Amino acid sequence: MRIMGLDVGDKKIGIALSDSMGWTAQGYSVIERKNLKGTLCKIKKIVERYDVTQVIIGLPKNMNGSIGPQGEKILKFAEELGNIINNIEIKLWDERLTTIEAEKTLIEADLSRRKRKQVIDKLAAVLILQNYLDSRRLQER
Repeated sequence: MRIMGLDVGDKKIGIALSDSMGWTAQGYSVIERKNLKGTLCKIKKIVERYDVTQVIIGLPKNMNGSIGPQGEKILKFAEELGNIINNIEIKLWDERLTTIEAEKTLIEADLSRRKRKQVIDKLAAVLILQNYLDSRRLQER
């Protein structure tokens, strides 16, 4: 049982996958968003290849908890993804400050700005997925 985490941006989507036990998140890849249909097909192939049973999509919320224009785009994306990967549960996960946390981590690792740009989306997906996995484990206790 693998779980996929997505950090969906306007230009790129960071992808993370859990281990088979659903305990840890690892970065998988970053895909460029060229057109919606092609992007969704790429994600579907990964879902099928790794037998993903659940997809967690980061939902950007405003600091007051409301959903702004970017959040509305993610809701639409999640709906479209649900139409193409039938019978796979899709959950939205509050991702407030995830990208900032990822950027801070990469700066502390002393990565150049160019290298940070290449991996930040994947790291944000890892953080989204790991936060979800951790909260799920806490609920099971």
